[in-house]
Amino acid sequence: MQVSAPRVTLGAWPVLVILGLAAGLLAQDVLASHLRLPPAETIAISLGASVVGVLGAKVYFLALHRDQQLRGLPMVGMAVQGFVLSATATAVASAAVLALPLGVYLDVLTAGLLVGLTIGRLGCFFGGCCAGRPTSSRLGRWSSDRTLGVRRVPTQLLESSLSAVLAGLVTAVLWTGIARPHGVAFIGGLAAYTLGRQLLFPLRDQPRTTARGRLVVLVVTLAILCVDLAVALLW
Repeated sequence: MQVSAPRVTLGAWPVLVILGLAAGLLAQDVLASHLRLPPAETIAISLGASVVGVLGAKVYFLALHRDQQLRGLPMVGMAVQGFVLSATATAVASAAVLALPLGVYLDVLTAGLLVGLTIGRLGCFFGGCCAGRPTSSRLGRWSSDRTLGVRRVPTQLLESSLSAVLAGLVTAVLWTGIARPHGVAFIGGLAAYTLGRQLLFPLRDQPRTTARGRLVVLVVTLAILCVDLAVALLW
């Protein structure tokens, strides 16, 4: 592969995102069969939701960065928050139309989404987006923000690891059948992922877009996660 900036590999981001999507769909297929969901409908909904999610990720990014030019629209400048929100909303609506068990489907969707994020975030590391702050720590990794290659906090790798751990936990509770009531894995998995992202944001080499938005999201997601765990334990 070619290099267009210090430590940036051309093609890494789209290749790893596509691999992440494929791995996520495979995980959903396996879990859907195990939980007696119709695999064909499950995969079809998730594919459609992913397409809408890509558009949502672009719109979300442009809403946060209104000074950005539309140059490179198909591939450059996307926000994972926009993907998660729009893809989930599309999946919920589609599952309701097809009369799939909504709670079970959303639990399976969460496992696949987290698997996809685990691999997709590696593309961010090699592609130079969402870069961490420069650091002299031994834990830092030489990487680029597409402008300057230095030793940085590997925020993308940390988020990938977070997704991998959560994907493993969600898959385990679904496979063993202890995720009750249906939907707790969906709520808890996304709440934990969002909470972890907020904790990692200060390590990024990016200016804050809001003064108190991060604190609000931290408090809300922590509260949701605590309630979700309490329901799961007491059910």
